[in-house]
Amino acid sequence: MTSLASVTLEVADLTAADRFYTAAFALGSQVRLRACDEPTTGFRGFTMSITVSQPADVDSFLGSALDAGATSLKPASKSLWGYGGVVQAPDGTIWKVATSSKKDTGPATRKIDDLVLLLGAEDVKASKQFYVERGLTVAKSFGGKYVEFASDDSPVKLALYKRRGLAKDVGVPEDGSGSHRIVLGGTTGAFTDPDGFAWEPAPVTSASA
Repeated sequence: MTSLASVTLEVADLTAADRFYTAAFALGSQVRLRACDEPTTGFRGFTMSITVSQPADVDSFLGSALDAGATSLKPASKSLWGYGGVVQAPDGTIWKVATSSKKDTGPATRKIDDLVLLLGAEDVKASKQFYVERGLTVAKSFGGKYVEFASDDSPVKLALYKRRGLAKDVGVPEDGSGSHRIVLGGTTGAFTDPDGFAWEPAPVTSASA
């Protein structure tokens, strides 16, 4: 049975990426980094999402990311579902920081409630079936648009989102080609999903990111 145990971002400049993520989000070992120079253009087909408890926390994380060199894709704002914004890290990874709360309950903190990897799928139902056959358990499912898998003890939740909808949600064109620049660490062997996302056996030891 497969479960998501780690996420590795592939970056062109390892030193710069490590410096950015330490300053922006202080994720520690939740997200690993690996040097990579494979060509990639446009939308890479995935996003990382940080869920926090209140708007002040959203502003804190987005502010530190921008100060560390990120580019704003969607400034923080209120919506029907809560409050959030989107930035793109210098290495090209797109990050969304959001909360379902519209009011602060105290001073800003740096506490992350959930870290979610959203994979853009051309056919969400087909990709869902692919992962179910490998032992993942569906926690939430909304037809052919969105699927969230049970996270168990994983430091990162895994979800599927219609590729076009995911790109629209973060404010970028859906076109993209080349490397996804991400590798998923699983509890079983190596494989590649229907949308080209590669899995490999997760590292036994933790690494700083």
